[in-house]
Amino acid sequence: MSLRIGILGAARIAPAALIKPAASAPSVSVVAIAARSRDRAQAFATRHGIPRVYAGYDELLADPDIDAVYNPLPNGLHGRWTLAALAAGKHVLCEKPFTANAAEAREIAQVAAASDRAVMEAFHYRYHPLALRVEEIVASGELGTLQRVETALCFPLPKFSDIRYDYALAGGATMDAGCYAVHMARVFGGETPSVVSASAKLRSPRVDRAMTAELAYPSGHTGRVECSMWSSSLLKISAKVIGSRGSLSVFNPLMPQAYHRLTARIGESRRTEKFPRRSTYAYQLDAFAAAVLRSEPVKTSAADAVETMTVIDEIYRAAGLPVREPS
Repeated sequence: MSLRIGILGAARIAPAALIKPAASAPSVSVVAIAARSRDRAQAFATRHGIPRVYAGYDELLADPDIDAVYNPLPNGLHGRWTLAALAAGKHVLCEKPFTANAAEAREIAQVAAASDRAVMEAFHYRYHPLALRVEEIVASGELGTLQRVETALCFPLPKFSDIRYDYALAGGATMDAGCYAVHMARVFGGETPSVVSASAKLRSPRVDRAMTAELAYPSGHTGRVECSMWSSSLLKISAKVIGSRGSLSVFNPLMPQAYHRLTARIGESRRTEKFPRRSTYAYQLDAFAAAVLRSEPVKTSAADAVETMTVIDEIYRAAGLPVREPS
């Protein structure tokens, strides 16, 4: 069996996130692309060797020879076109953040649960051996009782006309960078936390360029997430888990193809574990193909996305900013 995928939108992330790993996956083919204009779709298809071109997303979804879609559209459009894909009988790999807000995520989760289609949020790091190993160490009790989890994704995006700063497209640092930090806080903390407080630095009255939030977990440990697209923290990609007997620090937890490693400090001992250089996107595509072709469960399901979006909504409210809305 093979998996035939169509892309909704000629997004910059698509080559690294899907096209390149698909080229090395015998069971996966990228067979179609749709964009806002046929010319734009054709240029993308020519550049990347995609055989079929559509002038609109609805046309691609109507193609019975496409099994699944990759949805890398702007944040505010994720929900609408994921629902449309499910209505057309397609499996969906949707870029993060999954939706504009938690209410929209709950709607899609209900539709997904009632269907036999695979729906997966594209948190690619979650499928890499590094993330699985962190989760294993935390669950083992080696660190002792969990005390604190700190996660961060900060990078510079000084092009303020970028759609990621556009409120109408559900933009903001907490959506674009913060969704990673929130998701890592959930996974590495072992639970979904509540938001104690949050503080934003603004690009415009409703759009954050940076955010920090303090978290509280049901089991009693605390956490902090930090994210920015423009702040004094120009580049920060990290995760740290602190327990009563030791701590765990993660280097490059989110980079698709980098030197991934973790360092564990237990009492007086210290060890470093290294991981394959294979792209996180390749592991993600493996998981998506397994979900579609063999009905294997995914770690970043629509139900999981509801939990992440709930925390993001809480962060915005705590910071005095409006929850994002679908476009």
